[in-house]
Amino acid sequence: METKGYYLKGIHHVSAITGDAAANYEFYTRVLGLRLVKKTVNQDDTSVYHLFYGDERGNPGTDLTFFEIRSAPQYREGVGGISAVSLRVASNKALYYWKERFAGIGIDHDTIIKRGDRQTLAFRDGEGQRLILVSDEGQSGVACGKPWNRSPVPEQYAITGIGPVHLSLQNCEPTALVLTGILGFRYKAKYASPIVGQADILVFETGEGGSGAEVHLEQRNDLPRERQGKGGIHHVAFRVENDEELREWAADITRLRVPNSGFVDRCYFRSLYFREPNGIMFELATDGPGFDTDESFLHLGEKLSLPPFLEPHRARIEAGLHPI
Repeated sequence: METKGYYLKGIHHVSAITGDAAANYEFYTRVLGLRLVKKTVNQDDTSVYHLFYGDERGNPGTDLTFFEIRSAPQYREGVGGISAVSLRVASNKALYYWKERFAGIGIDHDTIIKRGDRQTLAFRDGEGQRLILVSDEGQSGVACGKPWNRSPVPEQYAITGIGPVHLSLQNCEPTALVLTGILGFRYKAKYASPIVGQADILVFETGEGGSGAEVHLEQRNDLPRERQGKGGIHHVAFRVENDEELREWAADITRLRVPNSGFVDRCYFRSLYFREPNGIMFELATDGPGFDTDESFLHLGEKLSLPPFLEPHRARIEAGLHPI
């Protein structure tokens, strides 16, 4: 598709599901050392927390977000979903720091292995959320974020952003066509699956490339359809420069007769949503305005933030949420 000079810059954020916001907060801030940069609600269901964790400012490309759905069933692994999200660290040495840290506090984790040309360490949170630390050593591409200086994790080992997102699919071809034919991704490489007997994993990249701009497609014929739930990933968002470009993307996607949400104002960024052929939700999201539009940098995430159209309903919304 002709993109008129605009392109997706990389991964913007990944949104997942938790059944317990308080425990989620403890893990992602105390154990992983991320900063809670925004505590708000799902704008489509204000009874649900929406928590954003990231680098010091929640810069685009660093945010891992969670919807708290207390009644959600446990996620069931399967095809047609996002099977894992990677978190970037600066070096191979950092992976050994994390392996020792996880072992010391009883976090479920695997051994360090190579995926493609990067060293990685897979682990799970208390709800079984599938996460992979990925080393940026010797890599180039989309720049990483800047760790928060009040993190309990030493800066040289800190998580610096979102890395490759892994999609498990029954058939990779339709999704690959959307990535390359509509979204402007490029095929980069393939590498052997860490699961014996499975097909090679296909790597696609966008923008400047590198860890922060990749989608990895895993074809699996041994799994049922995934079931969304706590411990599962809801959607992945890709970075768009600004509102003007997002409107161009909306026009392009609509012209191709792909059902989509149209332009949506999320206050801290603007978005567009659609599902690719395997049913996975993709979001395009602008880099701005950012999380400091209604809170100062020093106090990000300290109170419940609501977009202006929800502010008149604050008392009702707060009454329906469990305090964190």
